[in-house]
Amino acid sequence: MRASHPSISTHVLDTQRGAPAAGVRVELYRDGALLSSQETDADGRIPDLVRGPLAAGTYRLVFHVPSRLISRLEVELPVADAGRHYHIPLLVSPYACTIYRGS
Repeated sequence: MRASHPSISTHVLDTQRGAPAAGVRVELYRDGALLSSQETDADGRIPDLVRGPLAAGTYRLVFHVPSRLISRLEVELPVADAGRHYHIPLLVSPYACTIYRGS
């Protein structure tokens, strides 16, 4: 599910279980300020992390992941075009995480 306006979304999948990771807390920061703190839904998604309009700048997503090895994963996302939608999926297992630019 995409946001109806330019935004940042995420989808967290638990690759050990082969299922969405529900209840994962994700924080969104811009210039050191916390913009949003939400948890993934039953499908492992947060369709809109941005509260308000998306602006150009560097955003930081902080995932509090359900992993035995990694408890927190931070990703910086440079947003040059505030008119685009940015989707950042995360695959997580007990000992590894993979993040990529989604569509």
